[in-house]
Amino acid sequence: MTGGGVDIRPATAADHDAIWAILEPVYRAGETYCIPRDIGRGDALADWFAMPFTAFVATLDGRVLGTSHVGANRPGGGSHVANASFATHPDARGKGIARALVDQAKAWAAAQGFAAMQFNFVVSTNADAVHLWQKSGFAIVGRLPGAFRHPRLGPVDGLVMFQSLKGVSDGA
Repeated sequence: MTGGGVDIRPATAADHDAIWAILEPVYRAGETYCIPRDIGRGDALADWFAMPFTAFVATLDGRVLGTSHVGANRPGGGSHVANASFATHPDARGKGIARALVDQAKAWAAAQGFAAMQFNFVVSTNADAVHLWQKSGFAIVGRLPGAFRHPRLGPVDGLVMFQSLKGVSDGA
């Protein structure tokens, strides 16, 4: 998928260094993901590439500036709802990388037959992400009071966000 000069493709083992360069500072900060802050490279990449998810990278001018992984939220009765996670390099700010990744994730999930997409745990203080997801059509459908232990702010809310994928197509 290409849009606005951003190319998105499935990630490969050759992308591991670039993906880790994006994920490591995000995980170390501990402000947006429920991942141990001291997670090692191998465990982090194994988690990012774990089934049932498909990992993607977003490139601009040949440089990996973002990554996502998209797959079934839950097995069995929940397998028709997709889930996704996103991370971008600080140099990606203002370049449309995050928006391109969310648009591609929705289109890919719809093409795979998913009926909806759900984000199980968006940290409420991650204002840029919350704003982008809402702008992309996601609604806050649940609030988990104090469910995230923010390293600077203490307990903050976790949000559940949801969007139907009915009518979403490639190029959405």
